[in-house]
Amino acid sequence: MQRIGKFFKEVAREMKKVSWPKGKELTRYTITVVSTVIFAAVFFAVIDQGISSLIRLILE
Repeated sequence: MQRIGKFFKEVAREMKKVSWPKGKELTRYTITVVSTVIFAAVFFAVIDQGISSLIRLILE
């Protein structure tokens, strides 16, 4: 049990050293991540539709 307690104390000490993003930075990062995920989802959906259409054309 002492090892677990020591581990969490060290984690708490390390977390104090972390430089957390400010509000504006966090908002900017969040918008960047969400827009990247949306772009990737749309991109792969379009590619998937294109490949599906191509395969349907070949098989008909």
